[in-house]
Order: sequence, then C-alpha cells, then structure tokens
Amino acid sequence: MKELRPWGSYEILLDSDACKVKRITVSPGEKLSYQYHYKRSEVWTFVSGAGILTLEDEDMPVCEGSVVQIAKEQKHRVYNDGPFDLVFVEVQLGSYFGEDDIVRLEDSYGRV
Repeated sequence: MKELRPWGSYEILLDSDACKVKRITVSPGEKLSYQYHYKRSEVWTFVSGAGILTLEDEDMPVCEGSVVQIAKEQKHRVYNDGPFDLVFVEVQLGSYFGEDDIVRLEDSYGRV
C-alpha cells in the first residue's frame, strides 16, 4: 500500500519486530524534512535517480548504487535535484519504527 506525502510517496515492504523496510520515492524538486530519530538507525540504498543528501549539515551527492548509514539521532534529509524520481530503499533498525519517532528540525511543508 502506497502512502502519499508532499514530497512523493513510500511503500512498506516489510514490517517486523526486528526491522522495517520502505521503498521511498522523492519527486523531482522535492525534499524530506531535516530530521532525526531517537529509537532507530537507518540504511538507505539508492536504486534510481540522483540527489543531494544532507547528513549532519554536510551535503553529498547520491545516485543509483549509493549506500548511506544513518545513526540514531544523526540529522539527515535528501533533496531530489534531478528531473526524475529519486528512489531508495530504507532499512530501519532499532527498538521502535513508528512515524512519531521523527523529530523535524526543518520542513518545507509546514509539518511539525
């Protein structure tokens, strides 16, 4: 089941006690909120498109084949600066995987 967001969409591929796996699509010109999590770390594997990842205030390019490890409480976001969808698989590891474990520091869409 696809969940629509202002920046694109995501699908949950696996939801277990040990991990959650999502396929995330960021539309051209859109970006996720600059955020962190208390209860989970994440591994992002980019499968198509290109963009700019911000990790702890450092920008780096990402594209197909890029893999990024994001520790608990590490600030992160991705921006799709390309003309095509940016798609990545997110593997969440930790003690809790709810959407309410998102601490937004900055958001282009007015979410808290």
